[in-house]
Amino acid sequence: MGLWSEHVVPRVTDLALGRADVTRLRERVLAPARGVVLDLGSGSAPNLPLMPPAVEQVLAVEPSATARRLARRRTGPPLEYAGLDGARLELPDASVDTVVSTFTLCTIPDLDAALHEARRVLRPGGRFLFLDHGLAPDPAVARWQHRLTGLQQRLLAGCHLERAIDRRVAAAGFTVESLEHASMPGPSVLNHLYLGCAA
Repeated sequence: MGLWSEHVVPRVTDLALGRADVTRLRERVLAPARGVVLDLGSGSAPNLPLMPPAVEQVLAVEPSATARRLARRRTGPPLEYAGLDGARLELPDASVDTVVSTFTLCTIPDLDAALHEARRVLRPGGRFLFLDHGLAPDPAVARWQHRLTGLQQRLLAGCHLERAIDRRVAAAGFTVESLEHASMPGPSVLNHLYLGCAA
């Protein structure tokens, strides 16, 4: 990781995605979480204090040392780091009850591998809960998302604007059980959200 990606982006992300409106969306998505939870790209651990009482432990995957330091101020269920790369999880098959990803499916370099890994470690009956921004349904906005993704990737550590999150999740073999589209304040290329639960 470069200086910008390692030291600046985690702090910007912590502030930008720590707003009250985003926190409310996180709470909605995380409500079904239970048991042992794998948090893909846990960042500064904003999900930790929002975990419901049914969560026993959180296993976090986070490559940024700065984000891991920022996470120390959070409270919630016991937190243990379980790797640096969602595409190569250091966990046994069928070892977690819930996988969560909030604002990270846009950034994981090898998203397909990470989604397959999430399926591998999820126990039968487990759920994959996700919240992310991605490809907008408005064709004019989508065209700008495709045009600006390269710049976005350079500015925000690989973040893609144009990923169709629900389609990528389904293509990895998950069954999307519920899906909601929402928006948050900000530029139209950034504000189309996917909130979902898959098994």
